[in-house]
Amino acid sequence: MILPSTSALVDRFDAILSDLDGVVYAGPSAIPGAVEALSGLADRGVGLAYVTNNASRSPEQVAEHLRELGAPATAEQIVTSPQAAARLLAERLAPGSRVLITGSTALAAEVSEAGLEPVWKATDEPHAVVQGFDPGLGWKDLAEASYAVATGILWVATNTDLSIPQARGIAPGNGTLVAAVQAATGVTPVVAGKPEVPLFHAAAARLSSSRPAVVGDRLDTDILGGNRAGFATIQVLTGVNTARDALNALTLERPTHLIAELGALYRPYPETVHDDGVWRVGEATAVVEGDRVVVTAEEDSLDGWRAACAAWWSAVPETEAATAPGLVWRTR
Repeated sequence: MILPSTSALVDRFDAILSDLDGVVYAGPSAIPGAVEALSGLADRGVGLAYVTNNASRSPEQVAEHLRELGAPATAEQIVTSPQAAARLLAERLAPGSRVLITGSTALAAEVSEAGLEPVWKATDEPHAVVQGFDPGLGWKDLAEASYAVATGILWVATNTDLSIPQARGIAPGNGTLVAAVQAATGVTPVVAGKPEVPLFHAAAARLSSSRPAVVGDRLDTDILGGNRAGFATIQVLTGVNTARDALNALTLERPTHLIAELGALYRPYPETVHDDGVWRVGEATAVVEGDRVVVTAEEDSLDGWRAACAAWWSAVPETEAATAPGLVWRTR
């Protein structure tokens, strides 16, 4: 049972905008503690929306899966990249325009809902191509997309996540399939989902939130997009990216908070204190010595990683490329 605490991290926000893959579940199964954490938000007066790049299922199908796991969810709480892609297409095309679907029937349904006509072959003379993740996509589907994209029409990708967490590990995501079409055509798609800002603003607007926090496992989508939107960002370590990835991250991909899993939302978040070049988080300290960070803590200490991030990010406040400082761990 989650015990109430006025100093819990979650109490700083009026809404949680949560990613799904790698945060709530991996494959069909819930990540331990995730359902309980999500279920406790309503009692704290904190809104909840799910912001996902996964284009393989409809909002109602996603909500049904979440409810089966025991998590609170309605279709209205699901904000997806296919919805964003369909809106983008509707803004750029005339009503009734044909759109080649390289993806799921759920993606086709969103396109149809936007007043456009889904088609499945390049010979149908589409006015645009939309590509989203579907585990059933094969070479023939990518070939049809390539034939159409090569004619110079609009190409929209729901997202470009290179990987997706599954129960058995990390598997190729939509970005790998998009890359295949890009390699064949030399064309770069317009991206509709994370890390683009509209998806996050739409989620916050649905909840009438003024103090949302974006929770995700990926730095290049969840955290980057949340930071661009001007929201607090919380990286969990149950999915793709690690604490070391956060330490190395370029400036716009650095999270404002680093937690192990969703349950940590209900625990106090330690203060970061800086004194004469020493960064302290809890009992852990970190200092920068040239191109390395010296951390006094156990190597598996999350406070140690938080202190290391604070120290290194202060030393390298602005960088458009990932960095890789050396790390030295010392125990007291």
